[in-house]
Amino acid sequence: MTTSARIVASLIHVLLTLIAGTPRLVCAEEPTNIQQILEEPRVYHLRHTTLRGIVRDVQPLAPYTVPNGDNCYGAYLFRLEDDEATIPVAVLGICGRPIVRDPEVEDGDRVEVSATIQAPSHGGYYLSFKGLKVVTEQEGIVQAVADRILPITE
Repeated sequence: MTTSARIVASLIHVLLTLIAGTPRLVCAEEPTNIQQILEEPRVYHLRHTTLRGIVRDVQPLAPYTVPNGDNCYGAYLFRLEDDEATIPVAVLGICGRPIVRDPEVEDGDRVEVSATIQAPSHGGYYLSFKGLKVVTEQEGIVQAVADRILPITE
């Protein structure tokens, strides 16, 4: 399988999982420290992990188009900050149906995020202010792609 085919296959897998709402076995998982991910991004590439922190800089995104031509709506970005570091988080849009969806979080919210880590130098896609972009080695984007966000009430 070519690198391009692997990239598209991994993106399609993530998108289908998020769109279809496939039930997952949820078990208590210790949150991963964001600094640990940033120090060893290759170890975490495409790993599903749990993060906890405070939401910062929520930015709704304009609709974007995925490689198959579908438009996706309701996507947004934010930074998740824990005691030591910050990581960008992408919440993918809902594809194929033009809907209005406000971000599920606000600046200052304490949340637990279940996400797949996208690390640099592995190809793939990331969500930017200009929609879905292919990662280049020069960009060095480490991003968490959220599939579940829960408020922390303590």
